[in-house]
Amino acid sequence: MTATHPTHGHRTAKHGLATGMMVFAAVMLMITGILAVMRGIAAIAEDEVFVSTPNYVFAFDLTGWGWIHLALGVVAVLVSMGLFQGSGWARVIGVGIAGLVIIANFLSLPAYPVWSVVVIAMSAFIIWALCTPRRGDA
Repeated sequence: MTATHPTHGHRTAKHGLATGMMVFAAVMLMITGILAVMRGIAAIAEDEVFVSTPNYVFAFDLTGWGWIHLALGVVAVLVSMGLFQGSGWARVIGVGIAGLVIIANFLSLPAYPVWSVVVIAMSAFIIWALCTPRRGDA
């Protein structure tokens, strides 16, 4: 019978949590990306889903917002695929993309306020999950 180190189970649990957080971040980033692509397409098509606010400080054309969300969504989906493979570059870029998604949704609050707040919260969880240290990280 071999003796086990008393913290072995704790390390395994921490490793499992960190791995689970990475998968969580990858799934959430993919969902956020797909939804951003759909939101971008809807805005580019000038769908009647969005509210037009004429006196907003950060006024952009609805089509311009659509292209911004479409581009961020495509990049988010691609980065999430890198996260599923466990790439280190994907963690760094994922945090950056989630941050840009937060900014884009903050600036487009008047066009679709409830959904913007939901996506901001999702992106904050993505950043949190990607910044959770994994076993072996310094």
